[in-house]
Amino acid sequence: MNFNATLIGEMLSFAILIWFCVHFIWPHLNKAIEERQIKIADGLSAAERAHAELKSADVKVAAEIKLARQQATEIIDKAQRQGNQIIDKARAEAIDEINRLKAAAQDDIANMAQRARDQLREQVGALAVKGASKIVQREIDPAAHKVLLDQLAAEI
Repeated sequence: MNFNATLIGEMLSFAILIWFCVHFIWPHLNKAIEERQIKIADGLSAAERAHAELKSADVKVAAEIKLARQQATEIIDKAQRQGNQIIDKARAEAIDEINRLKAAAQDDIANMAQRARDQLREQVGALAVKGASKIVQREIDPAAHKVLLDQLAAEI
């Protein structure tokens, strides 16, 4: 065997191997690499879209939270106003009731005072008749002198 012939055979078989790889294996490898690149690019673009959507969602959430806080503040303010109105109304009703009861009590007091005055007048009239009868030493008829006794009671 000649060293040059072996070298030429090895070079020829290597060239055939390279030709075989370039024509049959390399296109499949290149196609797989390109498909993988496309998948990676699609994944990156999907990640970028998701990131942009996340930012958009964060902005929307912040706006919704702000709106919800405003609405909660409005509801609380409205509830406080209604509570104050209820308290004011109850206070006014209580004052009206107190005034009504006070007026009724004053009327009762005035009526009682008038009855007491009337009773006192009657008693004073009776005492005046007794006193006059003792002075005159005779009995005065209260029925006969009713007008006179009523005048006396009115003056007292």
